[in-house]
Amino acid sequence: MAEGEKLIPINIEDEMKSAYIDYSMSVIVSRALPDVRDGLKPVHRRVLFGMHELGVRSNTAHKKSARIVGEVLGKYHPHGDTSVYDTMVRMAQEWSLRYMLIDGQGNFGSVDGDSPAAMRYTEARMRKIADEMLADIDKDTVDHQLNFDDTLLEPTVLPTKVPNLLVNGASGIAVGMATNMPPHNLAEVVDGTIAYIENNDIEIDEIIQHIKAPDFPTGGIIYGYDGVKEAFHTGKGRVVMRARANIEEVQGKECIIVTEIPYQVNKADMIKKTADLINDKKIEGISTIRDESDRNGMRIVYVLKRDAIPNIVLNTLYKYTALQSSFSVNNIALVNGRPKLLNVKEIIHHFVEHRHEVVVRRTKYELKKAEDRAHILEGLIIASDNIDEVIAIIRGSSNADEARENLMERFKLTEIQAKAIVEMRLRQLTGLEQDKLRSEYDEIIKTIADLKDILEKKDRRMQIIKDELLEIKDKYGDLRRSEINLAGGDLSIEDMIPDEQVVITISHAGYIKRTPLTAYRTQNRGGVGQKASSTRNEDFLEHLFVGTNHQYMLFFTQNGKCFWMRVYEIPEGSRTSKGRAIQNLINIEQDDKVKAFICVRDLKDEEYVNNHFVIMATKKGSVKKTPLEQYSRPRQNGIIAISIREGDELLEAKLTTGTSQIFLGLKSGKAIRFEESKTRPMGRGASGVRGITLADDNDEVIGMVSVNNFEEEILVVSENGYGKRSSIEDYRITNRGGKGVKTISITEKTGELVAIKNVSDLDDLMIINKSGIAIRMSVDELRTMGRATQGVRLIKMRDDDSIAAVAKVMKDEDDLDEAGIMDIEVQPENGTALDESDQESNESKED
Repeated sequence: MAEGEKLIPINIEDEMKSAYIDYSMSVIVSRALPDVRDGLKPVHRRVLFGMHELGVRSNTAHKKSARIVGEVLGKYHPHGDTSVYDTMVRMAQEWSLRYMLIDGQGNFGSVDGDSPAAMRYTEARMRKIADEMLADIDKDTVDHQLNFDDTLLEPTVLPTKVPNLLVNGASGIAVGMATNMPPHNLAEVVDGTIAYIENNDIEIDEIIQHIKAPDFPTGGIIYGYDGVKEAFHTGKGRVVMRARANIEEVQGKECIIVTEIPYQVNKADMIKKTADLINDKKIEGISTIRDESDRNGMRIVYVLKRDAIPNIVLNTLYKYTALQSSFSVNNIALVNGRPKLLNVKEIIHHFVEHRHEVVVRRTKYELKKAEDRAHILEGLIIASDNIDEVIAIIRGSSNADEARENLMERFKLTEIQAKAIVEMRLRQLTGLEQDKLRSEYDEIIKTIADLKDILEKKDRRMQIIKDELLEIKDKYGDLRRSEINLAGGDLSIEDMIPDEQVVITISHAGYIKRTPLTAYRTQNRGGVGQKASSTRNEDFLEHLFVGTNHQYMLFFTQNGKCFWMRVYEIPEGSRTSKGRAIQNLINIEQDDKVKAFICVRDLKDEEYVNNHFVIMATKKGSVKKTPLEQYSRPRQNGIIAISIREGDELLEAKLTTGTSQIFLGLKSGKAIRFEESKTRPMGRGASGVRGITLADDNDEVIGMVSVNNFEEEILVVSENGYGKRSSIEDYRITNRGGKGVKTISITEKTGELVAIKNVSDLDDLMIINKSGIAIRMSVDELRTMGRATQGVRLIKMRDDDSIAAVAKVMKDEDDLDEAGIMDIEVQPENGTALDESDQESNESKED
């Protein structure tokens, strides 16, 4: 150990604590957090001050970035050159700062996350708004401190005229705390600040009327307002941002076009992650993504698949990608060197206090300068009034010091005044110059009085602050970029989709589609019909149903499972398209088939689900009733609706209110009528009770009808196109489980029974045969016949053809147009009973 040195033992724990606290305080105060007054961290402040000192202002030529970085590094910021250059680059990026402070020339990076060019290639200068942040810095408006090597002075804060903390925001991670402040619109911030100056007791809600929300440099949409309000009131909140997207048709394909993305989102990363999600099948409906952004602006194109619904795809993108992201506001800034969480009013308060101090210090500086000049002018005026004597004194003195002392003694002047007289030029002896002296003195006396008045009156100082803010607003204020969507929350998809009526068809091979109901027209009885669907070879349409886009669909399969879906989720197709395989829409097993569907109004309405039932029938004559409530919690892989016995399968499912009468029709031409109340409600796992006794092993149930309106009639159709309607009263009420009564005479000409319906004169029928031909006719063209007759021909059958499906369609005569297209509802064959709304519309028409 060297002479004079000694070891001092220190507890390592204490040393680590104190060292870490020193380090953390240094990070908090001198690195990561902005000052509430000028909104800048030390590195930003040093870059701007360094450029100011270097003379690289908005009205000068650009200088190499390396020169600026070297100036800042060597004089004020003793850290890595990367930290200084990165700071400078960010202040020149239009997607990073709402109001850029530096005017860059060269490659300063991109919104895709590309690096800027090296500092030796780029050039920069200050922007005009940055000049406003340094205005009056040479008038002793702010305190200065020694730099890192105590050789130069640097400002502790800038005397900014711009409320930069609110306008450009800030973000930084310190030790134990972080700040994340969003940018705002300059014009709005100025209006809010002026409102605060005029009324210091203003409520935050009143400030919000001026500063409406953050305003991000990349635009986009602020989605929902609760987080914004919370952030303004408390200094913390979550602002949801969405990309600006439009749906357009490009080259015959529907596309989602994104023109603005959320703040701080890397465009290239977002597109890559979206592509990965599409490849992983987490997002469906997009075929390709193109980035068509250029110097004219951003344009990301998501090309959609044919059967995709644009609004659903867009909502999926919002859910899974950075097209929707959030900005977590955390307004922590340094107030008097200490970190503090601030609401919007406190930020404005501290800025106004800072501006007030700057105005006071500037006025004092200008007053001193004016008084000093007035003092000199007073001496010069005395000299000009006694010019001959002054000249004589100067000429008679041996040197300048003696001349100064002689003048001071003769005219009672101060040393400063005497020095000014001695150094006076001969041209100031002209009459014109003497007049100028007097007029300048008069002006300075007025200025001094004005400056003293400013220092005496706070109102005048506040007015100056207001005038300077309005000047800033006029020069740099612009329109808001981020749109505010007050609706907020999770916008439901159905708000974007019209609740129109559609025909849903399912083919024998399991292809499903929805088509606007207006695509079908009415024809007279006996017509050949129009082509309803181009199905594959040996495929035919088996199910037909009409509902509205917003309703819920419950799919029941022949194996007794139930699946859940919204009508608008079914892909839309034209009247002649084959549709989409149902296996791609619901997780149905290979050997299963959809046999029935129920359309319900709302599965989340407790009263509705508890007062409705699902009644099911199987081919072997079993029936089962279950409360609708048991189907209100869907699962991805479906739920068990009924336990099917071996050799049996589910045939029908209807929605009822518990007071209906049930009709079951057999292939052999018999039908039974019994009260629904005879079937007690059971759980989903039960297999049901006997509904009708079959004639023999080859016999099976072909349909079930639930009747509430007893003025309706029963329509039956046989496979060769014969049908008839009979009065409900022709079928006597029996107990559940009987053999039933004859409903149609089955002969070789008529073929076996294929459909049973409940109809009225206000209904239309839609009949589709296995070759895909559809015909629509009015029920009132069919006369009522006795229960045991064979009926009349409804549709001409081509060779080896037979009827595949019969659906009841209800028309509204007020909506008939020349084309015969109608606004109607349906109760399909192998489909569902509608809820009570169709019964109500029937009754209202008969009234």
